[in-house]
Amino acid sequence: MLVVLMSLLTAYFTLTRIELGATQASVRQTTGFYAAEAGLNLRAEEVRARFLGYGRPSGTSPSGNNRCQGSNQGSGDFACKTYTISGRTVRTYMVEPPGNPQTVRIPPGELFGNLEAQEYRYSLFSEAIGPDGRTEAILEMVFKSRLVPVFQFAAFYDKDLEINPGPPMTLNGRVHTNGDLYLGPGEILTIEGQTSTAGRLFRGRKDENVCRETDTTGIVEIRGADGVYRRLQCQGGTRRAYSQSEVAPWGGRIQVGVNRVTVPAPEELDPDPGRTYFSQAHLRLRLNLFNNPPTVEVVRQDGNVDFFATSDLNVCPGTIGGPPGRAVGYSNTFFDNREGKAIQMLEVDLRALLDCVHLRNLLGGGVRLDDATYGGLVFHLTVHGPNSRARGNGYGVRIRNGAYIGSSIPGAPRPRGLTIVSDQPAYIQGDFNRNENWIPAAFLADAINILSNAWDSDHRSRQPLAQRRASETEVNAAFLSGTDTTGGVEGVGGQDRGQYNGGLENYPRFHEAWQWSSGSNRTFVTFTYRGSFVNLGSPRKAAGRWCYGMDNCNGYATFHGTYEAPRRQWSYDVRFSQSQLPPLSPRFVYLKQERFLREFERP
Repeated sequence: MLVVLMSLLTAYFTLTRIELGATQASVRQTTGFYAAEAGLNLRAEEVRARFLGYGRPSGTSPSGNNRCQGSNQGSGDFACKTYTISGRTVRTYMVEPPGNPQTVRIPPGELFGNLEAQEYRYSLFSEAIGPDGRTEAILEMVFKSRLVPVFQFAAFYDKDLEINPGPPMTLNGRVHTNGDLYLGPGEILTIEGQTSTAGRLFRGRKDENVCRETDTTGIVEIRGADGVYRRLQCQGGTRRAYSQSEVAPWGGRIQVGVNRVTVPAPEELDPDPGRTYFSQAHLRLRLNLFNNPPTVEVVRQDGNVDFFATSDLNVCPGTIGGPPGRAVGYSNTFFDNREGKAIQMLEVDLRALLDCVHLRNLLGGGVRLDDATYGGLVFHLTVHGPNSRARGNGYGVRIRNGAYIGSSIPGAPRPRGLTIVSDQPAYIQGDFNRNENWIPAAFLADAINILSNAWDSDHRSRQPLAQRRASETEVNAAFLSGTDTTGGVEGVGGQDRGQYNGGLENYPRFHEAWQWSSGSNRTFVTFTYRGSFVNLGSPRKAAGRWCYGMDNCNGYATFHGTYEAPRRQWSYDVRFSQSQLPPLSPRFVYLKQERFLREFERP
């Protein structure tokens, strides 16, 4: 019996030791697996970050069978990189297959399906090595990095997006926001394209807890995957949040709580060497307020003045100032009633500037007006003064004479496209890029302001609103700028605090009466716009909050009224989704995992 008992005890202890060993091994492998997975995620995030702006990974992968051993470390973004995670040493490296990049249409059914993107494929490897020096897990992740031009959206916001038009509005393109989405129209809002939000979807307003709807007013309808328009309805007269399950009838055409996508920072518009748009612009102009009188300068990539080009520029004829008029110049005569101050303005006669560029070779190196490096020309315009980086600085750039984007000189080539960039507010005066003469065009600025064809003198800006009547005006260009924040806070913390930011319907800033009464008749003037509305945050230079009519919501001592809204004949320019994008169009980046493998042999 003692022998049998001892045998049983021996067997028990043996099995226990085996089980403990197996458990410990399983724990080590599990810990190693998660450590290796964390290494993959960290490395993938670094790769994604490289695509911001217009960068991409560079370097070489480690080669052969002894990767990440000795001197076999690779280089650049593909090189071996080691992390310490959960007590494990995690070695990672990246491999790029041949064929990058490919221009693809994102497959239907995926988020952002049918949009054009540049797609790069990569394989990431991660090996977790335990405290005893043994390999515990080897993982491989194959992923795609997609760069999607943002001007393929009717509206793309990196913050809360509110769409609350009074008159009927139809958005014939896609809508996406990295924040919350609020839909609360006065009459009817129709959205034709896919609608997605990384935050929450609300039926109703952000500035007050209401959701007004009758059989004929306050209607939101969105087209589903089956082509049927369905109403997104209120409930009980107050704001209503919709979950993903509640929008299932739209067949994936409404997406709630998707992952945020990464967009370029507003600082990319700054006039600093190394910034994307400043460094890659064909022409860089700045109004220098430190000179007396202020002068317009041509600036090189390194931020220094090109004195020869500046001399050539400042003798080019045009309509600015004078007589004699010049192609560019300075003014401080426009009073912005939303900002409550006169604006020190870099003035540009666009047609005359293009004449000057052609005749004086201002682009340098024999570059012509029809240069195709970025799909067309990129001009960077700025104001250099003591308050250049301050909010509410009262600086701006104004573009005139842009109805036809091209030189008036016979035989001069026409630009293939034009993107105008400024870190200061932009003012567009008169028609721009009329449809019969259309080329892909965009404005990237701190804020976008519109002055109609009726604007003939800046003295009108100090007249009462009733005397600042607008006339019909047409602008065809993508817009990227900042917008105010309702309630002063993004997200649900800004709800029910008033201070409406004007919504998508008031994205462009107006300064005239686009409607007025004469006796019993009401006149409405049309502002025609085709393009794309993109927002990357709040303005960094423009400070005046949204005001309407004679409501002096900013409390300025000198105030003449802001504007009366136009009849909005607005639409998304579908040509942007047909590979006719403005030059150097900004892009957002997102990663899509293609497959995830656990390797059992060292690659």
